[in-house]
Amino acid sequence: MRILGIDPGIARTGWGTIEIQNSKFKIQNYGCIETSAKLDSSERLKQIYVNLTDIIERHKPDILVVEELFFNTNAKTAFIVGQARGVILLAAAQKNISIATYTPLQVKVAITGYGRGDKAQIGRMVKTILKLKEIPKPDDITDALAVALTHAFTKKF
Repeated sequence: MRILGIDPGIARTGWGTIEIQNSKFKIQNYGCIETSAKLDSSERLKQIYVNLTDIIERHKPDILVVEELFFNTNAKTAFIVGQARGVILLAAAQKNISIATYTPLQVKVAITGYGRGDKAQIGRMVKTILKLKEIPKPDDITDALAVALTHAFTKKF
């Protein structure tokens, strides 16, 4: 089973693919789609869509897993990130890929065993679980890998 994890964002959309074989995790690839703040939001959303479609075609995931949005102060940011998330879901749907979503709390519990785990703890656990030499940067990549791992742990392949 190949899982593509996504941490949605308008400036940076983190992504990472992991493969599960015999209850072992193997990282396939990861990266970050970055868009310029100088562009119109429609052009930024188009770049996310085009890049993600390419990633899907290259890595052929069985499922796309995306983190649910959680914003508690800035409605403008929540709105534009929600649009990015919509583009991500559209790309998966057009490629007939199953979609799963997890809240930030579910990801924290699955990865750190604690609902208040911070970014540093999540980064260290992702590094350890996937046997990486270092924690992927920026954090958007680590978050994408964490959401992919959350799906793997939740579904227990």
